[in-house]
Amino acid sequence: MTHLPFRYHHLNAILSGYSQQTLPLDLHIHHYFRAHKALGSQDRGFIAETIYGLVRWQGLIDYLTNGDTNWEVRLKMLLEKDLQLVSQDSNIPLPARVSFPDELFSAIKNSHGLEKALELCRNCNSQAPTTIRVNLLKKTRESLFSDWENLFEISLCKHSSVGINFHKKISFFSQDEFRAGFFEVQDEGSQILADLVQAKPGDLVLDYCSGSGGKTLAFAPKMNAKGQIFLHDVRSHALVECKKRLKRAAIQNAQIVHADDTARLNKLKKRMDWVLADAPCTGTGTLRRNPDMKWKYTKEMLERLVGLQRQIFEKALSFLKPGGKIVYSTCSLLNEENQEQTEHFMKTYQLKQVGPPFQSFPSDGGMDGFYGVVLERI
Repeated sequence: MTHLPFRYHHLNAILSGYSQQTLPLDLHIHHYFRAHKALGSQDRGFIAETIYGLVRWQGLIDYLTNGDTNWEVRLKMLLEKDLQLVSQDSNIPLPARVSFPDELFSAIKNSHGLEKALELCRNCNSQAPTTIRVNLLKKTRESLFSDWENLFEISLCKHSSVGINFHKKISFFSQDEFRAGFFEVQDEGSQILADLVQAKPGDLVLDYCSGSGGKTLAFAPKMNAKGQIFLHDVRSHALVECKKRLKRAAIQNAQIVHADDTARLNKLKKRMDWVLADAPCTGTGTLRRNPDMKWKYTKEMLERLVGLQRQIFEKALSFLKPGGKIVYSTCSLLNEENQEQTEHFMKTYQLKQVGPPFQSFPSDGGMDGFYGVVLERI
């Protein structure tokens, strides 16, 4: 490939820089590209996908190179070997074959059994699909689909009534439709999860760990701008982004409540019809998008997160009015963060489960891994 020496230079620069800092992989790549604006879109695409492929297959590559952690050696292995084929070799230990750290592979196996664990880990090493959610406040899915069907390779999502899948990557953020707020990029599983919040016009809703507001953007249209949504998060930078997204989507019945605004938070206690507690978790359901996360996993990290999820849930619950409903959700594959937490919450706080929980798993061309459950005070 004629571009290879040029691309190889940038690949090595990004990888050696990545080892010397603590940012997540996607952010590190983003910062590098911003500093190297001369890189064309095709070069960026190749470089990013090669790095993601390398980090996904790092476990198998390290096994094959006897633990040589030199990025150049790893990169050579990635470009020269058919790792999908190599991963079928039954002489290689199972965690290395699916390129997962032993500890995380064991955790997934404990939650889902061996066969399902192997399938999930393999799916986590594939590319995630690109999915958007249509903003029903501005556009219908049918009209946006017909605007696009002759321009892009797209199909309607099977499970989400507002989702469209793109079969090839495009630059969304330069699209006029994006700037007009007609859609947001959001995994189909995340769209369905947000749908667990069945808020009606006039309801009061608290998105307690809102981040940049993705789930709120998905359920807000149901409320027809009647009632009020409160978005809260301890990460103020996420709330800055949230404000921009709410404006672009034309959601007028939402307000941001900062974590240090205790007087305002106290006024909201025991008043909410719905609370969404989308808790921080291991992120094991979204490893296709964040493959570096699997190499950071430890048992201690899981234990710390389980404790944090319980603290967050208890705080979030304090805003629920009698008869209100709370949605607990994660993007995790692990029972410790999902089913076991649900059982703990029901037992500790006298809650009952409303309907079956939602759980999705990473699948080829399908959605990411999410868990969500609706709970109500008894």
